[in-house]
Amino acid sequence: MTPSESPIADLAHPRLLRGRQGVEPTTSTELFFDLVFIFTITQVSHYLIEHPDWRGAARTALLLALVWFVWVYTTWVTNWLQPDQGPVRAMLIGVTLGSLLLSAAIPQAFAGTGLLFAVVYVSVQVGRTMFALWATQGSPWLVDGFQKSLPWIGATSVLVVVGGLVDTPAREVVWAAVIVLDVVGLSIGYPLPGRERSRPERWMVEGGHLAERCAAFVLIALGESILVTGSTLTSHVNLVTSGAFVVAFAGSVALWWVYFARSASAATEVIARAGTRTGALSRLAFNYLHPVMVAGIVVTSAGDERLLRAPGAAATTVDALFTLGGPALFLAGHAAYKAVVWRAVPSTRIAAALVLLALIPAGVALGAPVAACATAALAVTVAVIVTDRLRARSAAREPS
Repeated sequence: MTPSESPIADLAHPRLLRGRQGVEPTTSTELFFDLVFIFTITQVSHYLIEHPDWRGAARTALLLALVWFVWVYTTWVTNWLQPDQGPVRAMLIGVTLGSLLLSAAIPQAFAGTGLLFAVVYVSVQVGRTMFALWATQGSPWLVDGFQKSLPWIGATSVLVVVGGLVDTPAREVVWAAVIVLDVVGLSIGYPLPGRERSRPERWMVEGGHLAERCAAFVLIALGESILVTGSTLTSHVNLVTSGAFVVAFAGSVALWWVYFARSASAATEVIARAGTRTGALSRLAFNYLHPVMVAGIVVTSAGDERLLRAPGAAATTVDALFTLGGPALFLAGHAAYKAVVWRAVPSTRIAAALVLLALIPAGVALGAPVAACATAALAVTVAVIVTDRLRARSAAREPS
């Protein structure tokens, strides 16, 4: 790489770019930005709780994907820019305000607040990208990436507004098309006529920072699940619901343990040292696979709410899908994450996800109580944790 190709050569605003000295720390400005998404995940979870059918699930997935795009693309921008510098901090505060308005519009996003949701989404996505383009002037590689992504973001933004203007079910179709185009555009490098695609090895990504930021979002989702169960418990406090709360809390702890006990810190190290693979690896691991795990937590949170409301009731299909399917989705997403990062088959997580899926029709057919389904999900997740620890001890005893 020649000096003229350096990402910091001839920068118009050099103080706005991160220093790139090891894993970049998460700043207080970024953490303040994250706080809004506690409210966001709560809104998404309550939407699923209030619409416990296939259409509600599909709409919840659309909303989660769109708000994830807002968060993860902002996180990519702060991977390159220094959040504690005044202009970047001002941009982040603006995105924080926009994200708060976006979250407030979620409950009626497919009704009266659809256009508000669309306008705020477009303002955040386009405004942040244009700011990043200005802030990185003089860095050929970074400017090139933002120049190529901006037309794609502008095109999908038009579709988001169109979706806000039409009624359902057309709104769902248009917003689903936005998600598909966004994923495809990023996957193929935002191609434009007469220009080379944006290649991930040229993105100058600091993978360790992205790994830590996405781990923080998983913590946000888990914290929200505890908030939902705690709120439900306060309106139904007795011995039975207290026992159900313990099961729900233990389930959240188990999901946290699966993600954070060993793999989170190890994944940070692997991705930080991935070299030219960092961009492509980060795109797959963080943009595509982490929202699957977050979705699993959201579904589990909805299941915990139903558990606390009627722990002894015979599980319906919805109850079983929430209480067993949520952890299965989380474990499947984490299995894919481990497979991508370590290039190994995470057989324990795959097997656990399949067992949980098999238990869904079995629990419904047998009329098992909701508490029994939740306990079974907890037992399967704990089995994954125990297997991980046994394998780690076995590996530690083996000679180098």
